[in-house]
Amino acid sequence: MTQAQKGICAEPNLHALYLIFNVIDDDDQAMRSKLAYILELFTHFDEEHYEAMVSGILAVGSHYWHELYPGLIPLELAPFPDMHCEDRNAPVSPGDLFVQIRADRLDICHAIGTEICQILQPHVDLLEEVRGFRYLDGRDLTGFIGSTHNPKGMHKFEVAIVGDNDADFAGGSYIHVQKYQFNMPKWQMLNESSQEDLMGCAKNSNMPFKPEAMMDYSHAKRSTFSADNQERITLLHQSMPFGDMSVQGTMFVSCASSPQPFKKMLRSMIFGTEQGMYDKLLDYMSAESGGAFFAPSVSFIKQQAKT
Repeated sequence: MTQAQKGICAEPNLHALYLIFNVIDDDDQAMRSKLAYILELFTHFDEEHYEAMVSGILAVGSHYWHELYPGLIPLELAPFPDMHCEDRNAPVSPGDLFVQIRADRLDICHAIGTEICQILQPHVDLLEEVRGFRYLDGRDLTGFIGSTHNPKGMHKFEVAIVGDNDADFAGGSYIHVQKYQFNMPKWQMLNESSQEDLMGCAKNSNMPFKPEAMMDYSHAKRSTFSADNQERITLLHQSMPFGDMSVQGTMFVSCASSPQPFKKMLRSMIFGTEQGMYDKLLDYMSAESGGAFFAPSVSFIKQQAKT
């Protein structure tokens, strides 16, 4: 039976470290072996520091996949959906490997990240390093809880993990990553009522508005329904805030059994309805990067390391 990577459906943590690498040589066999070793590293830290609730995701970029595992292609593997409408953009950025490290201890995230960078040398360049953190009671930096519609319990696995419809890649997950930066001064100029209309829920209680009271341009509506408002979109979000006193944002990470839900969500947010009702949260945040990856099962990574 295939085993999904633990980090895909893991419960939220206090800290995260996100790493994106470009592979700069063609030693594919070495990379296949090193990816399997990184999975062992996650297991080692999880067992040695069980109180930290360590988990990880190791995912391969849609372009690099064809080099690393030639002839073995997930059924729906596709590049990141590059979308632009007026001043709303979902840019594509380079990235051959995506690593998500999460734990309830910042030092453990750092230690794992350091070892991964050492393991992957001299085959890679580090393109992006982002440290995420839990903010208050699981809110993003807008002050709202962004994962209200996340599936719970066993439903998470149905949403996030590839099933028997693609038997060779069962246990895998399609991962989409975007780095968003908030315009916090502009956001903070809105009063609470305006913020709630824009988000589609009450700020303090996080209770979603009733459908008849929810604006078509609200983030809750546009990120969970298709552009025609007929289809509900379900993704497993593993996102976390990041920032300092100068720059604030969120590292958006979604996991799904197909890339289609993310593509529909992005289209609904950026292009909106036929009446032009796009996600107005995009007036207050902008995507700086975007990448499409596939996180194979533990079984697949270990098996391919031997070939």
